[in-house]
Amino acid sequence: MARIIETDGIGYIEPVPGAANKWYFGMDNEHGDLYEAEELFRLGHAVKGRKLCLVRYPDGRVFRPVPETEGHYSEKPVYLDGAIYIIDVDFPNGSIRIVRFDCTDYQISIHAELPLASVKDCYNLQLHTAPLTLSRQCGSEFQIVWPEKADIAMDAHDSFFMRDGERLFFNRWHEEGEGADYRYWEETVIRDPAGNETETFPGDAMRMPNGEIWFLRS
Repeated sequence: MARIIETDGIGYIEPVPGAANKWYFGMDNEHGDLYEAEELFRLGHAVKGRKLCLVRYPDGRVFRPVPETEGHYSEKPVYLDGAIYIIDVDFPNGSIRIVRFDCTDYQISIHAELPLASVKDCYNLQLHTAPLTLSRQCGSEFQIVWPEKADIAMDAHDSFFMRDGERLFFNRWHEEGEGADYRYWEETVIRDPAGNETETFPGDAMRMPNGEIWFLRS
């Protein structure tokens, strides 16, 4: 059995994070990632927009909640409490919109809007859950942009990947030695919104479909 899904030239889809494989998304890379599109716009080049589609499983129905629009660019969506949220940056008008797509009635709305000037740039500007959080990471600097504001200094090997209420989860990698003595390992660092490390353990953490956090201690 096979099915043809019309995605308007998008050749790859993957699960929307948090949607328990009920929703998939696909994007083109006309101008690379969001930061690269921003750089092109600042240099005076035209940004044609980005194709982004949502595909519902199992019927394969396709939705386009953020139409490809000149001067706009989007990023990967996330799922939370029956809705899919997508960043839509409007470069000409200097705004960042968080678009909400209701997975029940398929209505589209602007969940939040803030000035593009509220961030230094769009490098690693991403949505995370839960609660719904807009963040930015550059080098050892991590910022919560919305719904609250916070600037957190990290270890150079840290990378933010998940939020659970007041707990912020970072992956940290280590390496030491050379040749036969070389060793590489990773650990999970949990911080509070003030940036204080509250827990560190070897291994990973992941959110399951029912919202429970599983700690994979290695």
